[in-house]
Amino acid sequence: MISDEQCNRLVIAALAARDCSYAPYSSYRVGSAVLMEDGTIVTGCNVENASYGATICAERVALTRAVAEGKRNFVAIAVATTDGGSPCGICRQVMVELGPGMDVLISDSTGTFRRTSVAALLPDSFDGSGLKKPDFSESRASLKVRL
Repeated sequence: MISDEQCNRLVIAALAARDCSYAPYSSYRVGSAVLMEDGTIVTGCNVENASYGATICAERVALTRAVAEGKRNFVAIAVATTDGGSPCGICRQVMVELGPGMDVLISDSTGTFRRTSVAALLPDSFDGSGLKKPDFSESRASLKVRL
């Protein structure tokens, strides 16, 4: 569990990231900030697209940006919206994949937030523990024969 000071820093970072949002269709601006184990904070904002399925949520931007920067030890994530809206289902699933033990702070535009967890947001979640890793050795061998 993170300290009150860390919570406040994370929410402030998410609120600042919200200002960078690209939301010309919904006008629903969202910012997110991820706290790493080493104390660094990585931010993200929602980026909408006229092809709605191509829209990227702030939570996923922050998490994937952190991964792209080589970071993996997620401690907490803050999400800031106008009304304290909760993360969508896809974002919850990504949180389970990348930081199942994270604290989650959900803030409105004034910085008033509630604290929850990834497990509380997505109980009985699906993770990769039951997935069998594919064996490509046979595929590669047959590919070489065809070449």
